[in-house]
Amino acid sequence: MAAPGKRKLGAIASGQSDSGAGCSKRSSGAARPEGSGRGQSQSPSPFVEGSIVRVKMENFLTYDDCEVSPGPHLNMIVGANGTGKSSIVCAICLGLAGKPSFIGRADKVGLYVKRGCSKGLVEIELSKTPKNLIITREIHVANNASVWFVNKKPSTLKTVEEQISALNIQVGNLCQFLPQDKVGEFAKLSKTELLEATEKSVGPPEMYQFHCELKNFRERERELENSLKEKTNILEKMKQRNERYKQDVERYYERKRHLDLIEMLERKRPWVEYENIRQQHEEVKQSRERSKEELKKLQQAKSPMAQQIQEVEKQWRNLDLKIKEKAAEIKDTSQRCKQKQDALEKKDKQIEEIQQALRIKRDEEMDRQKRIHITRKMIEDWQNELNSTENSENLQPQIDYINNELRQLQEEKANIDGEMSDLRRERLNLEREKKRVTDRIVQFNNMMNLKEDKLRGKYRDTYNALLWLRENKDQFKRIVCEPMMLTVNMKDNRYAKYIENHISANDMRAFVFESQEDMEIFLREVRDHQKLKVNAVCAPSESCAEKRPSRSVEELHQYGFFSYLRELFDAPHPVMSYLCSHYHVHDVPVGTEKTRNMIEKVIQETKFKQIYTAEERYSVKVSSYTNQTISSNTSLRPAQFLTVTVDADERRQLESQLKEINRNLQQRDSQLCTLYERQKCLERKDNELRQQKKDCLERKNKRKQLESKISMKHDSLKQMEQDAINLEEESQQTNARIKEINIQKAKLVTELMQLIKTCTTLNILKVDLVLQSTAVTSKKNRLESDYKAATVQLRALEQQVSDLGERKHVLLEKCKGLMRKARQACNLSPDQGIPKDFQTAFQDLPSTLDEIDALLNEEKSRASCFTGLNASVVEEYNRRAQEIQQVTEELEEKKNELDSYRQNISQVKERWLTPLKQLVEQINEKFSSFFSSMQCAGEVDLHTENEEEYDKYGIRIRVKFRSNTQLHELTPHHQSGGERSVSTMLYLMALQELNRCPFRVVDEINQGMDPVNERRVFEMVVKTACKESTSQYFFITPKLLQNLTYAEKMTVLFVYNGPFMLEPRKWNLEAFRKRRQQVAQMDQ
Repeated sequence: MAAPGKRKLGAIASGQSDSGAGCSKRSSGAARPEGSGRGQSQSPSPFVEGSIVRVKMENFLTYDDCEVSPGPHLNMIVGANGTGKSSIVCAICLGLAGKPSFIGRADKVGLYVKRGCSKGLVEIELSKTPKNLIITREIHVANNASVWFVNKKPSTLKTVEEQISALNIQVGNLCQFLPQDKVGEFAKLSKTELLEATEKSVGPPEMYQFHCELKNFRERERELENSLKEKTNILEKMKQRNERYKQDVERYYERKRHLDLIEMLERKRPWVEYENIRQQHEEVKQSRERSKEELKKLQQAKSPMAQQIQEVEKQWRNLDLKIKEKAAEIKDTSQRCKQKQDALEKKDKQIEEIQQALRIKRDEEMDRQKRIHITRKMIEDWQNELNSTENSENLQPQIDYINNELRQLQEEKANIDGEMSDLRRERLNLEREKKRVTDRIVQFNNMMNLKEDKLRGKYRDTYNALLWLRENKDQFKRIVCEPMMLTVNMKDNRYAKYIENHISANDMRAFVFESQEDMEIFLREVRDHQKLKVNAVCAPSESCAEKRPSRSVEELHQYGFFSYLRELFDAPHPVMSYLCSHYHVHDVPVGTEKTRNMIEKVIQETKFKQIYTAEERYSVKVSSYTNQTISSNTSLRPAQFLTVTVDADERRQLESQLKEINRNLQQRDSQLCTLYERQKCLERKDNELRQQKKDCLERKNKRKQLESKISMKHDSLKQMEQDAINLEEESQQTNARIKEINIQKAKLVTELMQLIKTCTTLNILKVDLVLQSTAVTSKKNRLESDYKAATVQLRALEQQVSDLGERKHVLLEKCKGLMRKARQACNLSPDQGIPKDFQTAFQDLPSTLDEIDALLNEEKSRASCFTGLNASVVEEYNRRAQEIQQVTEELEEKKNELDSYRQNISQVKERWLTPLKQLVEQINEKFSSFFSSMQCAGEVDLHTENEEEYDKYGIRIRVKFRSNTQLHELTPHHQSGGERSVSTMLYLMALQELNRCPFRVVDEINQGMDPVNERRVFEMVVKTACKESTSQYFFITPKLLQNLTYAEKMTVLFVYNGPFMLEPRKWNLEAFRKRRQQVAQMDQ
């Protein structure tokens, strides 16, 4: 492998380098202060406090020994790629205590030491009053450590960071220091991160401090609010608990009152009960006397009732006997009436049957006449038809002709059936072949589905955009290819790793368009409307897919190469054209282990820029000055997406075969359709001939059939004429029979009327007897009821007198017992009266036993509700009242502290937010002005969702590059790379004029810009950075446009290398300028 070339950079620099490399400086107004490296104080100095006066590098990256002296204003560092421009940026970052990870090149500081050296050195001189500050950093490879010096004296990293911070230098702030590998990171800054970076960069020193204090205050405020809320909850719970204790105290005294009332009620109750029993005893005694009087009267009235009951009983029996005799006579007469009625109904039925027989004979005669008429009509019609029927001998030739035609038709139909059978068999074979081919194509499609599954799992937004594209292809004018990872098809999946390592991941998932207009339509939909993160590229207008390689692959076999990348895969024409144009896949060879073993020879002899061996990728560069070859190699990553391989040739062959099968199937179907039509035509003709033959045969047999039918109908007609009925004779016979039956009915009716009169007379006599019996029965029942009632009443009175005697004795004994109980309840002796205080208390209490029991139960129920109460409740209540007072005082202190914090927050917020809004407004004014000068639009505003959440404040950048769109927030995905670069640059220029940081560094930010924007941005940079009192500005770029505008105060540092490079000490810029002027004068 070729060793990397050595570079040398210097502007008024001293030192040695192994190879010819260096730097020239052109400055129109900037000069290095005398003695800047020696700490001498000079006045006045054009350098801003903290700006870089000198940068010195020893064994750093590709430099041996180099010293750079930038100007105080705009410094343009220009040079071709690979000459070492970004190395100066790395030196500034690491020399000012920056972390290696911020640069993005390597994560260890030891890797920045030149290869082959054990240590390197970076020395930076910063402008400072009264004496410049010199910071030196020695980097040791062995232990990846650094040794620090301040003004040539040993120091520590912490001291260096304090010195740098005092000068407001922030190499970790993207608003101040934007290295090449971090340009894209600026757009990824969140609004909050951008606000903090802007505060540190251009805000007053106290602004970021106030912001941090506000966030801390807000956090403390939340803590106090939570503590206050917690204390309030505790106090509320204590009050609630003590309120419950208060209720317990009240319930304690309430229970005591209930118990006293219960005691008094229990004392009065026995006296009320005694009085009630005494009154009951008197009432029972009186009731017993009254019952004795009633019993005596009832016994005297009962004796006459028995004799009356016997007399009524005898009278009722005589009446009942007479009623039964009359009922027997009525029953006999009723039966005789029923017999006469049945005989009458039988005569009516006989008359109905005779009349029905006559009607049937009339109907039969009418039906016979109708059938005779119909038969004669049929005989007449058939006779006419027989007369018109031709002779059967004339039909035979026609029948023979039809039979001949039918035989020919059958032969032709057999031929067609054979042809159709052959075609169906061929079609069945084609269908089987089509299924086999289709199944194979489905297998290929399943492989494509595997690719789509990988795309969906890895890049969901790209997969969603793919689904939209497939449904909306009609919106595009030219071909649109799906993402490359789907359209690129490896011929052999073993080689997929070469393609995936060669094509970037962004392009692997990119859609390929033939038209720029189509691509803009697509991106506007999926990015702007659907908010999807997708990539899209446009194929070159002129096809590059057929570009030939610089050398044939046969010439490369000696080096172990077996193919170019293009020959390893298939892809649609636009995709292949794009890959040939941007990735030169037609001219990147792929080799084997043999290639790797002779890689030095391969690089020197083949001159390829990129080479692949079995497991490695080599990138080769040739210096345009020294012609030295520089190569680097990386190991190949395993393939992830292209391992699913589809044999494109076989698939195309199958698709072609499927089209041929479909064409043959259509041809067979067409032939079958034609034969089917012919077959239907023959069937129709066959049916017509058969119908003609049938008609002829029917006409031939019809005459015989008609003669036979006419003969049969004549016989039937004769029989019907012989069966005639004489309706007049039948009618006379029927009337005679009905007359005879009516005479018999009249006799029966006369007998029935006589029986009905007899039955009516008997019923009247029976009813009179029943009424007499009913009256006697009622009197008998009344007498028996009265006798039974008197007996029952007598027995009841006897029992009542006995019961009242027993109850009187029981109540007397109970009164004596209740008296003793009442005296015991009041603690009285047998001869002692009721005390006066008891009598007074008893007067206020209910006077009835029910009322006393109800009140007693009520009071006991109320008293039973007051459970678990004792004298300690009052003591506990008082103790908790003191605790509530103490917590209330603590809560008041917390409220006062919170009010104080809120007052501090309000003061600090006013001191922070007002200047911040003014600062953002100034940035917005400059930023908008810069965008307006480019015929675009841009805004910067202070964004927050909640004014009280200070950690959520942020700066929002919104830009618009096209007149037909709206302002969109600057994000890593919405804008293109060039648009992000322009936005980033203009935001930094807006900060430049506010001038709080001593210098700014921007490395190759113009790489993604188009020429128009690059020119506009360059003019703004020159105009802004070359104003008086602005901070120092480093602008690194590998190229510049022609006819740019330059200012007197800008400094241009050229970084270049070559074989005839002078040593820095021998380089004389003034002499060079004089010679250049002389040459210019001679040309004129």
